[in-house]
Amino acid sequence: MTTIPTLTTERLTLRPIARADLDAYAGIWADPEFARYIGGPTDRHGMWHNLAANIGCWELEGVGPWSVVERATGTLVGRAGLWSEPGWPGIETVWFIGRPWWGRGYGTEAASAAITWAFDTHPDLPEVVSVVRAENAASVRLAERLGMHLARTEHLHGAEKGVYAISREDWTRR
Repeated sequence: MTTIPTLTTERLTLRPIARADLDAYAGIWADPEFARYIGGPTDRHGMWHNLAANIGCWELEGVGPWSVVERATGTLVGRAGLWSEPGWPGIETVWFIGRPWWGRGYGTEAASAAITWAFDTHPDLPEVVSVVRAENAASVRLAERLGMHLARTEHLHGAEKGVYAISREDWTRR
């Protein structure tokens, strides 16, 4: 079984997803505004399957998302990290911060830690991507804050999406 690391940033802890996180995630993913660009709200049953897939990503692909916890309060504020699956455009950095915590820079902080970890632990990884719907302006801006640029568009999971990318070299120069 893969050992999932814990990462710490100035304000956040990125730790392995746990069964005890289910109710907090169900609350975040039930918000229609939060879920607008990711397929719509998810109920508790759907969230359990979603979390199982995220944990499984670590075992199957060697990367995956973490639970994002605010260090000052111990509150789970979302999920962020890495994603990969067969046919995906690369190792993707992902961020899903609950709406009560929007505007605090948590997505950028968590994604930055994940990208650094990806490049540090995967020496042959040439780039990290982020897959974003064009209409999701906030996530496009976050990808750009990370130094990513729109590399191409692809039809993924039933929709056209922008594939933003940053190379190892560009990340190291930041």
